Amino acid sequence: MTASPPLIRPLRLLFATLALVALGGCASAYLVDNQVQSFARWADRASAPGVPVVIPQAPQIYRFERLPSQREGKTASGQDELEKLTQLALAKVGWTRAAEGASSPWTVQVDAGTLRLPRAPWESPYDGYWGGGFGPGFAMPGRDYVVTAGGQIIWMPMFPRMESPYYKREVSLVIRHAATGKVVYETRAAHDGRWNSSNALWSAMLEAALRDFPAPPEGPRQVNIEVPR
Repeated sequence: MTASPPLIRPLRLLFATLALVALGGCASAYLVDNQVQSFARWADRASAPGVPVVIPQAPQIYRFERLPSQREGKTASGQDELEKLTQLALAKVGWTRAAEGASSPWTVQVDAGTLRLPRAPWESPYDGYWGGGFGPGFAMPGRDYVVTAGGQIIWMPMFPRMESPYYKREVSLVIRHAATGKVVYETRAAHDGRWNSSNALWSAMLEAALRDFPAPPEGPRQVNIEVPR
């Protein structure tokens, strides 16, 4: 049985609309909301009191420095990738990495960490399978099963629990005056959510951490960065 022309036309319109929605979804972006706090202490590099504060303006040259724990094994390879992303982020504010073996007035130390949680902090493992149930008589237990003293399973859920991991991430940069070793700039960005780890995510966090560099406002602030999907 073939569809009549009056029915085919609306179906074609429906499929075209769905295709446009799908393409729009592919081209959309997700938001990386960061809690940022920065500390500028450019005057601390002065060796004598009374020297006026001079905030370095771009362009500037720097080199990376690492802690001993960042120089070995898998940590070192991860640090290589993190420094590449940091180099790109610093280039946007006019700071360039020094050539191998060349001296530089500044050193940069970057660190990042991830804490993986089994679920979001507000999600309870004892809630029902649909966030506490649909109402009286519909809430399901939060445990997967009950075992007696003899090892017998006496209850099993109708549907398995589907939990989505939740991540807390932080990235920090410390800039030192190479000649004195004094910290002149410190900044960190923290983000938590369900997004998987990716270079785009870490780049967004680094960009947020360097927002308003080299003269940031005092106190914590929120910096949102949109990342294309």
